[in-house]
Amino acid sequence: MTTHAAAVPFLARPLPRRPSLLIAVTVACAGIPPGTQGLGAGPQATAGDLASAVLVLVAVGMLVTGRARMPRRALPAFGPLVAALAISTVHSADIGTSLAGFVRDLQVFVLVPLAVVVLVRDRRDLATVCWAVLGLGLAEAVYGIWQAVTGNGASMGGQNIRAVGTFGALDVMAMSIVVGFAFLVLTAFALTAPAHGAAAVPAALAGIAVLGAALALALSRGTWIALGAAAVLTLVLFDRWTAVKVLTCCGALLLVLLGAAGGGSQAVVERAKSTVGSVSHPDQSVDDRYNLWAAAVRIWEDHPVTGVGVKNFPAYRDTYATIELSSGSETDDPVNGYVRQPLLSPHNEYLLFLSEQGVVGLAGFAALLAAIVAGLWTRRDARDPFWLASVALLAFLLINFLYADLGGPTCALVGVILGLTAARAFGSVEASSAPPGRTP
Repeated sequence: MTTHAAAVPFLARPLPRRPSLLIAVTVACAGIPPGTQGLGAGPQATAGDLASAVLVLVAVGMLVTGRARMPRRALPAFGPLVAALAISTVHSADIGTSLAGFVRDLQVFVLVPLAVVVLVRDRRDLATVCWAVLGLGLAEAVYGIWQAVTGNGASMGGQNIRAVGTFGALDVMAMSIVVGFAFLVLTAFALTAPAHGAAAVPAALAGIAVLGAALALALSRGTWIALGAAAVLTLVLFDRWTAVKVLTCCGALLLVLLGAAGGGSQAVVERAKSTVGSVSHPDQSVDDRYNLWAAAVRIWEDHPVTGVGVKNFPAYRDTYATIELSSGSETDDPVNGYVRQPLLSPHNEYLLFLSEQGVVGLAGFAALLAAIVAGLWTRRDARDPFWLASVALLAFLLINFLYADLGGPTCALVGVILGLTAARAFGSVEASSAPPGRTP
């Protein structure tokens, strides 16, 4: 009784007029360097994780006190995944290890997205989150460009020229993912910028140029593929003729820049060539990825229904992988020095679910993604920048998950992005986002 009585005043305390500001803080915290704690030594809490925990608690408090409501479409979308996570954890080969993975997956794919859905109430809240993502992306982009220009980035071909932002070489793809999110958000708003004054278009194009430069210098082939596909989809959905004109201009500009840059663009050109040849002539990084994918499939074939349990892929990897698989990947930068990182996942989110949680887990994950896609399609509005941004961000994640999985400081941010797309998909803001006289 005493505990309950103490909890009520806590939940009844006044919250910020715009709880979505807490989401913005969570986004900003994703850029705080996680430190150099031992990799693979167990769960590692980052500043983004702590901020997301506060976010979830505030959302729960608002629901309990009746100051917010859960969209009726949200629970059926997230429910199957929660059930699947619980089932695979109970049937895990190592329940103790899987419990930590259960909490992490629950955080990223359920709790944080639902908290965002609850706290995003109107278009101003959507704008707050989008501005936070854009601000973080621009900050990381500027820092990443400085790293590449001054030789303070991660090592690539013996030179410290790879832009990695505040995340360092220990999370070598994190900066490109964050900047990719920002690039897609700004692209969606740039398409509607002419309606916001003469200065809006030049400002949007300047921001896109900075983000694009950082993405090129990040030398992340996977991000390039996912970003290109998501950006083209956004342009086509907005207007096909606009897509043709923009892509033509971008192609011509790219040729000019490559010609003008000369030797300075050599690393980008070589990285792009390696992307094209990754199927017929894969380098060691790509070859390791193929071997990890094959190992994940073999694990699933022996444990088809519930998998081996969350976080148990590393324990089974060497049993199912071939001898061609490397013992780890190598990273190097001026801050962390040389580090050899173990390969703890198949680097494919879908195969990670399949091997660790079987068809039960993958079905729950697919049900969530399908519900968000269906909601966005039902409430489509190609002239709404928030809808365009949501589609672009979701497309980016769906494609990126084909050759990457979650880990490190971007986990909480991915949860926020999923929540942003779900808020638009489940009708959290449909009353204020729909044009007059139109039913979403």
